[in-house]
Amino acid sequence: MESIKSITSLALIILVVIFAIQNIALVEIQVFLWNFSIPRALLIAILLAVGFIIGLLFSSLAFKRRCNNSR
Repeated sequence: MESIKSITSLALIILVVIFAIQNIALVEIQVFLWNFSIPRALLIAILLAVGFIIGLLFSSLAFKRRCNNSR
């Protein structure tokens, strides 16, 4: 079982590295008055993290409401 986890982790790391190498091109971002350029892979990772955090916040709020309504 441990070797399956190791192989899966290694495969995932290899895929992430390949993804990052293929998406190294700079993307220009314009937010209000700010302009900056970042690699596309970094932008995707940031947006993924923000979406994950927002999903966690909404699910925790829904869980708290369910717990309060059941009392």
